[in-house]
Amino acid sequence: MDFREYQTKSRKTARYPAIGHPVIYPVLGLVNEAGEVAGKVKKIFRDRAGVMDEDSRQALAGELGDVLWYLAQVCTELDLSLDEVAEHNLAKLYDRLARGKIGGDGDNR
Repeated sequence: MDFREYQTKSRKTARYPAIGHPVIYPVLGLVNEAGEVAGKVKKIFRDRAGVMDEDSRQALAGELGDVLWYLAQVCTELDLSLDEVAEHNLAKLYDRLARGKIGGDGDNR
């Protein structure tokens, strides 16, 4: 499956309340799901000395799928495609790499 197909198919399941601008709810969901990913990773280090077993990988895959779903909805609400966002991100990163600025801080490096 490619990004375009995922974004189109996932949209059929997008049912959320209108709270101001349509992007608000999926952005809040994205942050929440990203936090769940971080929490699962934290517990792997806290409870299992950082050992990543297959159950942990599958649990993370499920949470990352939720992150992807919310990201797709944010993109749709902003009239962006996931492909467009991915291409822009790689162009930015490769530009930084070429200039020796892949590390460090700041959006404009």
